[in-house]
Amino acid sequence: MTSVDLHLEEQSMVVEEDEFREGEVPKRKNKKKRSHADLGEDAEKRGICYLSRIPPHMNPSHIRQILSRFGDIHRIYLVPEDPNIQVHREQASGFRGKEFSEGWVEFSKRSVAKRVANLLNGEQIGGKKRSSFYYDIWNIKYLRKFKWDDLTSEIANKNRIREQKLNMEISAAKRERDFYLSKVEQSRALNFMQERRKKKQKTVGAESDGTEEPKVIRQFPQNRPVADGGAQTKTKLSKDILAGVFGGGS
Repeated sequence: MTSVDLHLEEQSMVVEEDEFREGEVPKRKNKKKRSHADLGEDAEKRGICYLSRIPPHMNPSHIRQILSRFGDIHRIYLVPEDPNIQVHREQASGFRGKEFSEGWVEFSKRSVAKRVANLLNGEQIGGKKRSSFYYDIWNIKYLRKFKWDDLTSEIANKNRIREQKLNMEISAAKRERDFYLSKVEQSRALNFMQERRKKKQKTVGAESDGTEEPKVIRQFPQNRPVADGGAQTKTKLSKDILAGVFGGGS
């Protein structure tokens, strides 16, 4: 049994519990085991009607209570409304109850399903005047050659497509998050570098404001260079001194 079949079985169990709380006596289930051939014959005799619109405040229990007057109903499945539409509706009207968008009703006999679709389509729902869907119109159609297994496979396909879209959206959101975090890290690194550069400039400027010691320039005395006419005014050595130096004496 697939997850969709389990969901549909849970849906039918909820309907039966609601009807029991409303005071109706549930039908006793036949405890005798039936063969697969009998179950297959019953499935071939069943007919399914499609509800293109579910009036506000209507649930599976209301549908079973109204349509069971025409014949036995085997299963009911209603599609919950889109979460985005639900949020908008809750903000607009304030009603936080569960609403449905479309549904399928399986009758025990095809003839009953055809008769229900022909009689009720386009007619007023009616019932109790105090009900919120008293003035709503039925939008119901008999689905020829449509089986409950077709519905379960279609629902499973829709769920698979929805999961794929959700996974794609999640992966895209993760990529955007990683890109944003990388840009934030780059911005932090650039800000840190700029702050370090500013601090360094401040320290260099503080040192150049006169706080450092002045440079000392040392001067050494030097002999003045000989003028151009100095060779003429230079004193000559005597011959006696030269003779004593070079040994030229007597």
